[in-house]
Amino acid sequence: MNKSLVTLAVAALAGFGATAAHADTLDDVMAKGYVQCGVTGGVPGFSAPDANNVWAGLEVDFCRAVAAAIFNDAEAVRYTPLTSQERFAALSAGEIDILSRTTTWTMSRDTDLGISFIGTMYYDGQAFMVREADGITSALELSGAAICIESGTTTELNAADYFAANNMEFNTVVFVDQDEVVKAYEDGRCDVYTTDGSALAAERSKFANPAEHVILPEIISKEPLGPVVRQGDDRWFKINRWVYFALLEAEELGVSSTNVDEMLGSDNPAIKRLLGVEGEFGTPIGLPNDWAYRIIKLVGNYGESFDRNVGPSTDIGLERGLNALWTDGGLQYAAPIR
Repeated sequence: MNKSLVTLAVAALAGFGATAAHADTLDDVMAKGYVQCGVTGGVPGFSAPDANNVWAGLEVDFCRAVAAAIFNDAEAVRYTPLTSQERFAALSAGEIDILSRTTTWTMSRDTDLGISFIGTMYYDGQAFMVREADGITSALELSGAAICIESGTTTELNAADYFAANNMEFNTVVFVDQDEVVKAYEDGRCDVYTTDGSALAAERSKFANPAEHVILPEIISKEPLGPVVRQGDDRWFKINRWVYFALLEAEELGVSSTNVDEMLGSDNPAIKRLLGVEGEFGTPIGLPNDWAYRIIKLVGNYGESFDRNVGPSTDIGLERGLNALWTDGGLQYAAPIR
């Protein structure tokens, strides 16, 4: 009986290995001619369509960068808006190639769902927003308040932990979709809106009178947000991971969309490797050697994407903070191309 169990276990592992070995998302993407990207229904600065249904945002730029690396065309992307409840099932079912949708990297998601996180596009943390007229200045004053929360996220557990740790009454009003949460808060059905701090800033920018709403100073969680791919396709995972690193490396080396052609003549060995002038760094992942040049030329580096989508000069107005490069005191750090 024990031998039978061992035989079954080995067979199951062999079957899993065969499935993983035959997964080839890059070939599928190249055959259809575009990257299918899972995004939010619309969070300004991260992934949102304009009036002409043109998508933009920090997370959209990641998918555009992958398309640029593969097709030399940053617009070779199609977008699938997904709710928090739909996102992982859509990825697992192969309905999308990349999930780039304000998704927090946690251990349970990383180990239980058959997915792999690429990196952290935005280091965030959960916060609370209230109406300025209520005179609330701290999250410690929120005991008993009605709190709007989106289900299927890390938000509810974080808030429950925070309220329990501070011996406060926790009173939630839960909704399935982010848009429902925002509308409920605007309509006065709850006193507080809680989610990632960046999302609060993004949603506040759309209000008729943003100044009437205050994001409280407490950050109650760690929310590393990043793109996700299915497990079982190592080449696709590595393509996405090195696209992420290339965006960071370009900024660190001072290579941007405006000077990338000039930088082709640089004497800096790291820049030469990044732009494909020296070495063979595209071939191992199925891409041409100028894959990173394409990204920078068509999308820009990480800093350019941050500044145009969520930076201080935008309506969202976020500072780099933890999302600054490590050389500037932040956490963004790329493995070297060598």
